[in-house]
Amino acid sequence: MNFKNLTAIGYGLLFIGLLVAPLLGAYPVFVMKLMCFALFASAFNLLLGYTGMLSFGHAAFLGGSAYVAGQSMKVWGFTPEIGLLLGTASGALLGLVVGFFAIRRTGIYSTMITLALAQMLFFICLQMPFTGGEDGLQGVPRGKLFGVFDLQNDLAMYYVVLVVVVAAFFLIVRTVHSPYGQVLKAIKENEPRAISLGYDTNRFKLLAFVLSAALSGLAGSLKTLVLGFATLSDVHWTASGHVVLMTLVGGLGTLSGPLVGSAVVVLLENKLGEIGSFLATLTSVEWFNTLGESVTMVTGLIFVICVLAFRRGIMGEIIAWLVRRKAGNKG
Repeated sequence: MNFKNLTAIGYGLLFIGLLVAPLLGAYPVFVMKLMCFALFASAFNLLLGYTGMLSFGHAAFLGGSAYVAGQSMKVWGFTPEIGLLLGTASGALLGLVVGFFAIRRTGIYSTMITLALAQMLFFICLQMPFTGGEDGLQGVPRGKLFGVFDLQNDLAMYYVVLVVVVAAFFLIVRTVHSPYGQVLKAIKENEPRAISLGYDTNRFKLLAFVLSAALSGLAGSLKTLVLGFATLSDVHWTASGHVVLMTLVGGLGTLSGPLVGSAVVVLLENKLGEIGSFLATLTSVEWFNTLGESVTMVTGLIFVICVLAFRRGIMGEIIAWLVRRKAGNKG
Protein backbone atom coordinates (compact mmCIF):
# COMPACT_ATOMS: atom_id res chain seq x y z
CA MET A 1 0.00 0.00 0.00
CA ASN A 2 1.52 3.33 -1.04
CA PHE A 3 1.77 6.50 1.05
CA LYS A 4 -1.08 8.25 -0.77
CA ASN A 5 -3.49 5.40 0.02
CA LEU A 6 -2.41 5.38 3.68
CA THR A 7 -3.02 9.13 3.87
CA ALA A 8 -6.49 8.81 2.35
CA ILE A 9 -7.38 6.00 4.75
CA GLY A 10 -6.10 8.02 7.71
CA TYR A 11 -8.15 11.08 6.81
CA GLY A 12 -11.18 8.90 6.11
CA LEU A 13 -10.95 7.24 9.53
CA LEU A 14 -10.51 10.64 11.20
CA PHE A 15 -13.58 12.01 9.42
CA ILE A 16 -15.68 8.97 10.36
CA GLY A 17 -14.46 9.26 13.94
CA LEU A 18 -15.52 12.91 14.08
CA LEU A 19 -18.88 12.07 12.53
CA VAL A 20 -19.75 9.51 15.20
CA ALA A 21 -17.93 11.12 18.16
CA PRO A 22 -21.04 12.78 19.68
CA LEU A 23 -23.03 9.59 19.20
CA LEU A 24 -20.38 7.65 21.15
CA GLY A 25 -20.60 9.97 24.15
CA ALA A 26 -17.95 12.60 23.36
CA TYR A 27 -18.78 16.07 24.72
CA PRO A 28 -19.68 18.05 21.55
CA VAL A 29 -18.52 21.45 22.82
CA PHE A 30 -15.07 20.09 23.71
CA VAL A 31 -14.64 18.40 20.30
CA MET A 32 -15.80 21.61 18.56
CA LYS A 33 -13.20 23.59 20.50
CA LEU A 34 -10.58 21.07 19.45
CA MET A 35 -11.61 21.40 15.78
CA CYS A 36 -11.38 25.20 15.98
CA PHE A 37 -7.80 24.98 17.28
CA ALA A 38 -6.96 22.35 14.66
CA LEU A 39 -8.06 24.81 11.97
CA PHE A 40 -6.07 27.60 13.65
CA ALA A 41 -2.92 25.44 13.72
CA SER A 42 -3.42 24.34 10.09
CA ALA A 43 -3.75 27.98 9.02
CA PHE A 44 -0.57 28.88 10.89
CA ASN A 45 1.25 25.91 9.34
CA LEU A 46 0.36 27.21 5.89
CA LEU A 47 2.40 30.30 6.66
CA LEU A 48 5.34 28.82 8.59
CA GLY A 49 5.47 25.25 7.29
CA TYR A 50 5.01 26.03 3.61
CA THR A 51 6.15 29.66 3.23
CA GLY A 52 8.81 29.84 5.94
CA MET A 53 7.44 32.96 7.65
CA LEU A 54 7.27 32.77 11.45
CA SER A 55 4.49 34.85 12.98
CA PHE A 56 4.31 35.48 16.73
CA GLY A 57 1.18 37.54 16.21
CA HIS A 58 -1.36 35.00 14.96
CA ALA A 59 -3.45 35.53 18.08
CA ALA A 60 -4.40 38.89 16.58
CA PHE A 61 -6.27 37.14 13.77
CA LEU A 62 -7.87 34.54 16.04
CA GLY A 63 -8.92 36.98 18.77
CA GLY A 64 -9.63 40.03 16.63
CA SER A 65 -11.99 38.06 14.42
CA ALA A 66 -13.58 36.47 17.50
CA TYR A 67 -14.49 39.94 18.79
CA VAL A 68 -15.80 41.12 15.41
CA ALA A 69 -17.94 38.00 14.95
CA GLY A 70 -19.24 38.22 18.51
CA GLN A 71 -20.06 41.91 18.22
CA SER A 72 -21.85 41.44 14.90
CA MET A 73 -24.04 38.62 16.22
CA LYS A 74 -24.72 39.98 19.71
CA VAL A 75 -25.00 43.75 19.19
CA TRP A 76 -25.69 44.20 15.49
CA GLY A 77 -28.08 41.26 15.35
CA PHE A 78 -26.54 39.55 12.33
CA THR A 79 -27.19 35.87 11.60
CA PRO A 80 -24.45 33.30 12.34
CA GLU A 81 -23.40 32.92 8.70
CA ILE A 82 -22.95 36.69 8.34
CA GLY A 83 -21.06 36.83 11.63
CA LEU A 84 -18.68 34.11 10.45
CA LEU A 85 -18.14 35.89 7.14
CA LEU A 86 -17.45 39.21 8.87
CA GLY A 87 -15.03 37.52 11.27
CA THR A 88 -13.18 35.83 8.42
CA ALA A 89 -13.05 39.06 6.44
CA SER A 90 -11.71 40.98 9.44
CA GLY A 91 -9.01 38.33 9.85
CA ALA A 92 -8.05 38.75 6.20
CA LEU A 93 -7.95 42.54 6.58
CA LEU A 94 -5.76 42.30 9.69
CA GLY A 95 -3.55 39.85 7.81
CA LEU A 96 -3.21 42.33 4.95
CA VAL A 97 -2.11 45.10 7.33
CA VAL A 98 0.29 42.97 9.39
CA GLY A 99 1.62 41.13 6.33
CA PHE A 100 2.24 44.41 4.48
CA PHE A 101 4.81 45.37 7.10
CA ALA A 102 6.09 41.89 7.96
CA ILE A 103 7.10 40.83 4.43
CA ARG A 104 9.37 43.86 4.13
CA ARG A 105 11.74 42.36 6.67
CA THR A 106 13.18 38.89 7.09
CA GLY A 107 14.06 36.62 9.98
CA ILE A 108 13.62 37.81 13.54
CA TYR A 109 12.75 41.35 12.42
CA SER A 110 9.69 40.14 10.52
CA THR A 111 8.67 37.98 13.49
CA MET A 112 8.97 40.87 15.95
CA ILE A 113 6.84 43.08 13.71
CA THR A 114 4.01 40.54 13.88
CA LEU A 115 4.35 40.32 17.67
CA ALA A 116 4.41 44.11 18.11
CA LEU A 117 1.30 44.69 15.97
CA ALA A 118 -0.53 41.84 17.71
CA GLN A 119 0.25 43.35 21.12
CA MET A 120 -1.09 46.69 19.90
CA LEU A 121 -4.37 44.96 19.07
CA PHE A 122 -4.35 43.27 22.50
CA PHE A 123 -4.17 46.64 24.28
CA ILE A 124 -6.89 48.04 22.01
CA CYS A 125 -9.14 45.11 22.97
CA LEU A 126 -8.28 45.69 26.62
CA GLN A 127 -9.26 49.36 26.50
CA MET A 128 -12.20 49.48 24.10
CA PRO A 129 -15.60 49.44 25.86
CA PHE A 130 -17.38 47.14 23.38
CA THR A 131 -14.90 44.30 24.00
CA GLY A 132 -15.79 44.07 27.67
CA GLY A 133 -12.20 44.62 28.79
CA GLU A 134 -10.93 41.89 31.11
CA ASP A 135 -14.40 40.32 31.26
CA GLY A 136 -14.49 39.76 27.51
CA LEU A 137 -17.47 39.81 25.19
CA GLN A 138 -20.06 37.58 26.85
CA GLY A 139 -23.44 36.19 25.88
CA VAL A 140 -22.98 35.81 22.12
CA PRO A 141 -26.10 34.04 20.79
CA ARG A 142 -25.80 31.13 18.39
CA GLY A 143 -29.03 31.95 16.55
CA LYS A 144 -30.25 30.06 13.51
CA LEU A 145 -28.08 29.27 10.51
CA PHE A 146 -29.76 30.57 7.34
CA GLY A 147 -32.83 31.05 9.52
CA VAL A 148 -33.44 27.27 9.50
CA PHE A 149 -30.92 25.32 11.62
CA ASP A 150 -31.18 26.08 15.32
CA LEU A 151 -27.61 26.22 16.57
CA GLN A 152 -28.68 26.22 20.21
CA ASN A 153 -28.77 22.46 19.75
CA ASP A 154 -25.21 21.26 20.42
CA LEU A 155 -25.53 18.41 17.93
CA ALA A 156 -26.63 20.74 15.10
CA MET A 157 -23.84 23.17 16.01
CA TYR A 158 -21.34 20.30 16.03
CA TYR A 159 -22.05 19.19 12.47
CA VAL A 160 -22.01 22.77 11.19
CA VAL A 161 -18.55 23.24 12.71
CA LEU A 162 -17.42 19.90 11.29
CA VAL A 163 -18.52 20.85 7.76
CA VAL A 164 -16.87 24.29 7.97
CA VAL A 165 -13.58 22.96 9.37
CA VAL A 166 -13.38 20.10 6.83
CA ALA A 167 -14.08 22.53 3.96
CA ALA A 168 -11.41 24.92 5.25
CA PHE A 169 -8.90 22.07 5.61
CA PHE A 170 -9.54 20.93 2.04
CA LEU A 171 -8.92 24.51 0.93
CA ILE A 172 -5.53 24.37 2.65
CA VAL A 173 -4.76 20.99 1.03
CA ARG A 174 -5.76 22.33 -2.39
CA THR A 175 -3.64 25.44 -1.87
CA VAL A 176 -0.55 23.45 -0.86
CA HIS A 177 -0.81 21.14 -3.89
CA SER A 178 -1.60 23.90 -6.39
CA PRO A 179 0.99 25.70 -8.55
CA TYR A 180 0.71 28.60 -6.10
CA GLY A 181 1.60 26.23 -3.25
CA GLN A 182 4.65 25.00 -5.14
CA VAL A 183 5.85 28.60 -5.48
CA LEU A 184 5.42 29.06 -1.72
CA LYS A 185 7.58 25.98 -1.12
CA ALA A 186 10.18 27.38 -3.51
CA ILE A 187 10.20 30.67 -1.60
CA LYS A 188 10.72 28.80 1.66
CA GLU A 189 13.58 26.71 0.26
CA ASN A 190 15.40 29.41 -1.69
CA GLU A 191 13.79 32.84 -2.08
CA PRO A 192 16.63 34.39 -4.17
CA ARG A 193 16.29 31.58 -6.70
CA ALA A 194 12.50 32.10 -6.84
CA ILE A 195 13.14 35.80 -7.52
CA SER A 196 15.63 34.91 -10.25
CA LEU A 197 12.91 32.81 -11.92
CA GLY A 198 10.75 35.91 -12.19
CA TYR A 199 8.37 35.47 -9.26
CA ASP A 200 7.26 38.50 -7.25
CA THR A 201 7.90 36.80 -3.92
CA ASN A 202 6.50 39.65 -1.81
CA ARG A 203 3.15 39.33 -3.57
CA PHE A 204 3.08 35.57 -2.98
CA LYS A 205 4.06 35.94 0.68
CA LEU A 206 1.47 38.65 1.28
CA LEU A 207 -1.27 36.49 -0.25
CA ALA A 208 -0.17 33.57 1.95
CA PHE A 209 -0.29 35.86 4.98
CA VAL A 210 -3.81 37.02 4.13
CA LEU A 211 -5.05 33.48 3.49
CA SER A 212 -3.54 32.21 6.75
CA ALA A 213 -5.02 35.15 8.67
CA ALA A 214 -8.46 34.68 7.09
CA LEU A 215 -8.56 30.99 8.07
CA SER A 216 -7.34 31.88 11.57
CA GLY A 217 -10.14 34.43 11.70
CA LEU A 218 -12.63 31.76 10.69
CA ALA A 219 -11.34 29.57 13.54
CA GLY A 220 -11.74 32.43 16.03
CA SER A 221 -15.23 33.26 14.77
CA LEU A 222 -16.31 29.61 15.04
CA LYS A 223 -14.88 29.43 18.56
CA THR A 224 -16.92 32.47 19.61
CA LEU A 225 -20.07 31.02 18.08
CA VAL A 226 -19.53 27.68 19.83
CA LEU A 227 -18.59 28.98 23.29
CA GLY A 228 -20.70 32.15 23.28
CA PHE A 229 -17.89 34.51 24.26
CA ALA A 230 -14.60 36.08 23.17
CA THR A 231 -11.94 36.90 25.75
CA LEU A 232 -8.58 38.60 25.98
CA SER A 233 -6.89 35.19 26.11
CA ASP A 234 -7.84 34.77 22.44
CA VAL A 235 -5.80 37.81 21.45
CA HIS A 236 -2.97 37.47 23.99
CA TRP A 237 0.54 36.55 22.88
CA THR A 238 0.26 33.23 24.69
CA ALA A 239 -2.31 32.12 22.09
CA SER A 240 0.34 32.76 19.43
CA GLY A 241 2.77 30.66 21.44
CA HIS A 242 0.23 27.85 21.71
CA VAL A 243 -0.27 27.65 17.95
CA VAL A 244 3.51 27.51 17.41
CA LEU A 245 3.66 24.68 19.95
CA MET A 246 0.79 22.79 18.29
CA THR A 247 2.44 23.00 14.90
CA LEU A 248 5.92 21.98 16.05
CA VAL A 249 4.70 19.10 18.23
CA GLY A 250 2.50 17.75 15.42
CA GLY A 251 4.96 18.23 12.59
CA LEU A 252 5.93 21.43 10.80
CA GLY A 253 5.28 21.40 7.06
CA THR A 254 2.94 18.42 7.17
CA LEU A 255 -0.80 18.66 6.58
CA SER A 256 -1.71 16.21 9.34
CA GLY A 257 0.81 17.54 11.88
CA PRO A 258 -1.22 20.54 13.11
CA LEU A 259 -4.27 18.29 13.57
CA VAL A 260 -2.32 15.92 15.82
CA GLY A 261 -0.44 18.72 17.61
CA SER A 262 -3.61 20.67 18.41
CA ALA A 263 -5.25 17.48 19.72
CA VAL A 264 -2.26 16.78 21.99
CA VAL A 265 -2.07 20.32 23.40
CA VAL A 266 -5.84 20.82 23.86
CA LEU A 267 -6.26 17.38 25.45
CA LEU A 268 -3.40 18.09 27.86
CA GLU A 269 -4.83 21.48 28.82
CA ASN A 270 -8.31 20.14 29.44
CA LYS A 271 -7.82 16.53 30.52
CA LEU A 272 -4.47 16.51 32.33
CA GLY A 273 -6.15 16.46 35.73
CA GLU A 274 -8.20 13.40 34.77
CA ILE A 275 -5.11 11.70 33.32
CA GLY A 276 -3.23 12.41 36.56
CA SER A 277 -6.04 10.95 38.69
CA PHE A 278 -6.08 7.83 36.52
CA LEU A 279 -2.30 7.40 36.84
CA ALA A 280 -2.52 7.96 40.61
CA THR A 281 -5.15 5.23 40.88
CA LEU A 282 -3.16 2.90 38.63
CA THR A 283 0.23 3.37 40.31
CA SER A 284 -0.77 4.50 43.83
CA VAL A 285 1.62 7.45 43.41
CA GLU A 286 -0.14 10.43 45.00
CA TRP A 287 1.97 12.98 43.11
CA PHE A 288 0.09 12.28 39.89
CA ASN A 289 -2.99 13.98 41.42
CA THR A 290 -1.15 17.30 41.19
CA LEU A 291 -0.63 17.08 37.43
CA GLY A 292 -3.76 19.13 36.76
CA GLU A 293 -2.07 22.10 38.46
CA SER A 294 1.04 21.75 36.27
CA VAL A 295 -0.34 22.01 32.74
CA THR A 296 2.24 24.58 31.63
CA MET A 297 5.11 22.52 33.03
CA VAL A 298 3.94 19.29 31.36
CA THR A 299 3.30 21.05 28.03
CA GLY A 300 6.74 22.64 28.17
CA LEU A 301 8.32 19.27 28.97
CA ILE A 302 6.62 17.67 25.95
CA PHE A 303 7.84 20.52 23.76
CA VAL A 304 11.42 20.05 24.99
CA ILE A 305 11.22 16.29 24.37
CA CYS A 306 9.91 16.88 20.83
CA VAL A 307 12.65 19.40 20.06
CA LEU A 308 15.39 17.07 21.35
CA ALA A 309 14.11 13.68 20.22
CA PHE A 310 11.47 14.32 17.53
CA ARG A 311 12.78 17.26 15.52
CA ARG A 312 10.21 16.69 12.78
CA GLY A 313 7.28 16.46 15.21
CA ILE A 314 5.00 13.46 15.73
CA MET A 315 3.65 13.17 12.20
CA GLY A 316 6.90 14.32 10.65
CA GLU A 317 8.74 11.42 12.29
CA ILE A 318 6.04 8.93 11.27
CA ILE A 319 6.13 10.14 7.65
CA ALA A 320 9.94 10.00 7.61
CA TRP A 321 9.84 6.42 8.98
CA LEU A 322 7.34 5.38 6.27
CA VAL A 323 9.54 6.94 3.57
CA ARG A 324 12.64 5.11 4.90
CA ARG A 325 10.73 1.84 5.06
CA LYS A 326 9.50 2.26 1.48
CA ALA A 327 13.03 3.04 0.30
CA GLY A 328 14.32 -0.04 2.17
CA ASN A 329 11.73 -2.28 0.55
CA LYS A 330 12.71 -1.01 -2.90
CA GLY A 331 16.36 -1.64 -2.13
